[in-house]
Amino acid sequence: MSCPFPSLISPYADQVNTETFSWLVASRMIDDPAELERYREAGYGDLGARTYPYAGHEMLRLVTDWCVWLFAFDDAFCESDRRAAEIARALPQLLTVLDDLDGRADGAHVENPFARAMLDIKGRVGAVANADQLDRWCSVTKDYLFAQVWEAANREDAVVPTYGDYIFMRRRTGAMLTVFALIDVATGHPLTPGEWRHHDVRAITESSNDVVVWDNDLLSYAKERSGVNSRNNLVSVLARHRHRSIQHAMNQIGKMRDEAILRFLVLRSELEVLASGAVAAYIRGLEHWISGSIAYSLTSTRYTRAWQSAPSPGAGGN
Repeated sequence: MSCPFPSLISPYADQVNTETFSWLVASRMIDDPAELERYREAGYGDLGARTYPYAGHEMLRLVTDWCVWLFAFDDAFCESDRRAAEIARALPQLLTVLDDLDGRADGAHVENPFARAMLDIKGRVGAVANADQLDRWCSVTKDYLFAQVWEAANREDAVVPTYGDYIFMRRRTGAMLTVFALIDVATGHPLTPGEWRHHDVRAITESSNDVVVWDNDLLSYAKERSGVNSRNNLVSVLARHRHRSIQHAMNQIGKMRDEAILRFLVLRSELEVLASGAVAAYIRGLEHWISGSIAYSLTSTRYTRAWQSAPSPGAGGN
């Protein structure tokens, strides 16, 4: 996977890795000892440290805890045989937390461990973000949650989504907008609402999103190909609807992500006309997400363990 951006890592990586794992244990989102051990081995602190290498210690703790929340939710609800209705019924407590912009939600009355952990994350985001940044994060997080119902419906009905539907929805199911929305919080240079909505900022965000989630589809296919969520992967989509072999589908995704990188570079140049320090810092944050997610995925046991036991892609269909 080509990547023209620098790969850096925070000096707080080891410390945050330990602290985030302790936060996960205390959250009770995962109770199974064997599953917790897999999370410990995966070293999620390295993901935060590589994707936000510029963040201070407390901010790095926050973004890494949020990434772990997303992984835990994904494993519990999205990489499982949960039905769409089950996920939909889990949404009210989560959405109540996100919609409570006045901070009146009482953690003592939130029973779902994922909602309690989200309440903690949201409170910490609100403590360091301005009102626009917090509202933006809540909005894209709600989009992510609703997108999981669509993905679950595909699993339940054994549907491989169409190419167009998948490209559109993968930008939401991948949760990247929820982590991108924290970049300008972590940099300390807030984007104005106009900058966040600027058509070229939105386009470079979309290109970054595509690169990261398509890379993830390639890197996670070995883990997912025999699982319940195998249909929600771009490899499967291309194999089914474009009549590609698995290997040809993977090659096509490689070309697509390289084209998205080129779009990113063109947009980065065009955005220089804004002469905005906040936009420049945000773009560097996107670059770190692209390079950091690659570096993490190529070394984390979350992915490498599956590759070791995966069969060759071969020339057959999905």
